[in-house]
Amino acid sequence: MAGGLSVWLLTAAGSSFVTNSFFWLLALLRALVGIGEASYSTIAPTIIGDLFTGPQRLLAISAFYLCIPVGSGLGYIVGSSVTSLTGDWHWALRITPILGLVGLILLVFLCPNPPRGAAETQGEGITRNSSYLEDVKYLLKNKSYVWSSMGVTAMAFLTGALAFWVPTFLSRAQVSQGILPACTKEPCNHSHSLIFGGVTVASGILGVFFGTGLSRLLKNKVSYADPLICAVGMLGSTPCLFIVIFVASSSIPVTYVFVFLAELLLSLNWSLLADILLYVVIPTRRATAEALQITVCHLLGDAGSPYLIGAISDAIQNSKPPTIEWSFRSLKYGFLICPFIGVLGGIFFLMTALYITEDKKAAERLVEEEPPPQDGIAIEPPAEPSKAT
Repeated sequence: MAGGLSVWLLTAAGSSFVTNSFFWLLALLRALVGIGEASYSTIAPTIIGDLFTGPQRLLAISAFYLCIPVGSGLGYIVGSSVTSLTGDWHWALRITPILGLVGLILLVFLCPNPPRGAAETQGEGITRNSSYLEDVKYLLKNKSYVWSSMGVTAMAFLTGALAFWVPTFLSRAQVSQGILPACTKEPCNHSHSLIFGGVTVASGILGVFFGTGLSRLLKNKVSYADPLICAVGMLGSTPCLFIVIFVASSSIPVTYVFVFLAELLLSLNWSLLADILLYVVIPTRRATAEALQITVCHLLGDAGSPYLIGAISDAIQNSKPPTIEWSFRSLKYGFLICPFIGVLGGIFFLMTALYITEDKKAAERLVEEEPPPQDGIAIEPPAEPSKAT
């Protein structure tokens, strides 16, 4: 994790010094930022899983995943503020490496490295050797993992699309209404990035707290409560997204209310999704499970959605002569894919609910059957297929 965070720090700081004539270098460095981030974001949740179980694990995971919407929102606030103050976007990229350096120091000196499965085995840990291919085969047979990963991807699609396009969408809405002048030269008006950042922070904090609270309240009564809460969050965000798309042209304040509600409902899922993975996958395969899930959800989710919506918007915009109004409407029509992805994600989580009880029991049985670790002995676990309950 320290190595990954170091790569992230160096590439994030380095990208802030790239000039306009070297866009290819900026793209390369930002790609390396993602590689550095992925190397520790896949391991950190598994360490939490090795330190805690049950309700304590959910609380710890909630605290960890609370940082995603809060950090994202603060990034908009700090980035837009620094750019406005300096008149240069490069300075916005120089703030996060400073904070990351603090994180690296804390990671090196304070982060524990418990044995895999320590929490489930009273600190003894689990010693099992298996190949990467065997791990993948095991995960593909775990239906709860497969369906929840598809749900995570749908959720990432929505959060990535909102984060990338909402400030631009609302800015174009106000330009089309004559409230703001069209921006032809930087620095432009960054008020929507600032407001959107605040909305993301507030909705993220409340969403994670509500999601965690609902899970703690319902899980002892309904074994499949977590995927049901995730499904409610995804399906509930769908009408909010429709309202955001169609109300922006008439009322920006009302639009922000429904942006808040949509993000609040989506944020119900952050901590629950991580907890689901930890209790349906055995400890020695959690890192592989995290890596695969993060790869798929970023590739098909928050990395792909901004491009797809932009491509749809450009195709629609090019079908008519360019005007300010048509620029806004083309992006509006491109956004229409988001509610349908929300419905699809809700269906994925409902499918997860069918299998999660049996998959959780199967993971617990495999851990309980594990003998105490002995030097020189490694046991390969059998793969148990999911069964719908």
